[in-house]
Amino acid sequence: MKAAIALWLTMVQKELREAWRDRRALVAAMAIAVMAPVVIYAATQTAINEALDRPDIYIKIDGQESAPRLISWLAEQGIHPLAAAPEEQASLWQDRDIQLTIPTDYAELIQSGRTIDVVLRADYTEKALLAPLRRVRQAVIDYSRNLGTQRLVMRGIDLQLLRVIELHEQDTAPTGNNTGFITLLLVLYLMLAAFLSGLPVAVDSSAGERERQVLELLLCQPVGTGQIVLAKLTVASLVSAVGVTLTLFFSALVIPLIDLARIGLAFTLDFTTALTLLAILLPLSVFAASLQLFVAFFSRSFKEAQSTVSMVMMLPAIAPMALTFVNDRPDILSWLPISGQYLLLEAVFKGSGVGLGESLITALATLTICLILSLVLSRRLRSQKAILSLG
Repeated sequence: MKAAIALWLTMVQKELREAWRDRRALVAAMAIAVMAPVVIYAATQTAINEALDRPDIYIKIDGQESAPRLISWLAEQGIHPLAAAPEEQASLWQDRDIQLTIPTDYAELIQSGRTIDVVLRADYTEKALLAPLRRVRQAVIDYSRNLGTQRLVMRGIDLQLLRVIELHEQDTAPTGNNTGFITLLLVLYLMLAAFLSGLPVAVDSSAGERERQVLELLLCQPVGTGQIVLAKLTVASLVSAVGVTLTLFFSALVIPLIDLARIGLAFTLDFTTALTLLAILLPLSVFAASLQLFVAFFSRSFKEAQSTVSMVMMLPAIAPMALTFVNDRPDILSWLPISGQYLLLEAVFKGSGVGLGESLITALATLTICLILSLVLSRRLRSQKAILSLG
């Protein structure tokens, strides 16, 4: 047993030296640790500014002289006639062609208490118009409600008569955990870090060594193929775990700089949360390394391995996106690699808590798949085809 451990440690040292020789590849792999916080900060600040920024809207208004109070109300909401548009924005709003038509008998209809037909005309298929149209629509509806309320009060009608049933909604989500897009961004980058960080090491220690004929010399030594695979998997997993840890560290430094309070959110990445996230992601780092080694060893050349493994990199990006559109998620998704880690990470950020049993089952299922891939690789390396890249 001691001899096997000593041999494994020797193999790990050899793999570490090989990985350290290609420092440029390691630095490039760790770049995501720096890029992730920068992208999260930039994307979050942009989303906050878009949520709070309410630029003026300029639309064509027909019959505005008939409804001066409505026009004043719209102006208070940042909605102005097209003629008032600044010179640099006039052509833009002219092309957008949003038109509000007020009937000429507006005043008479107001006095008689009848319904007034106001027409909002635009190309509703144009995505750039969705936000302006929403604001115009809501402004007109709010004004209509105010007028209706005033009519009832003037006639001495108790407004409580309109409230036959009043629904009180109670959000069971913990306060300050509605973190939506920032949660998806952070989870996505953490999972990508697990796959990207160990990628150069995994490809170079498999297809790279085979192409340089180092693997053939290694197999000539009195070392079992299982120990070779285990050593390569250990080093690739270790580098991947370092990348995840650095991503968490830099994200924890950047997130407090984001003023989430401006949109009513409270989000912290404290030490306890970071440890929980790291515990969830470590099995994913092992899975990423084993999958990359598996794909690289089954490739015919180093170039083919790079191309094939690059396709594997899409998994941590596609799976979370797909899960956001699945309402009734099958239970098996909680056990599978990537989807299981994503659901656990999502639960942590939502503050709903992660059970120890659930985490262990997901980790065990992930590591079991890693073991199967490693056993298949160990058997593969006993074949002359694998060594000579014959398929």
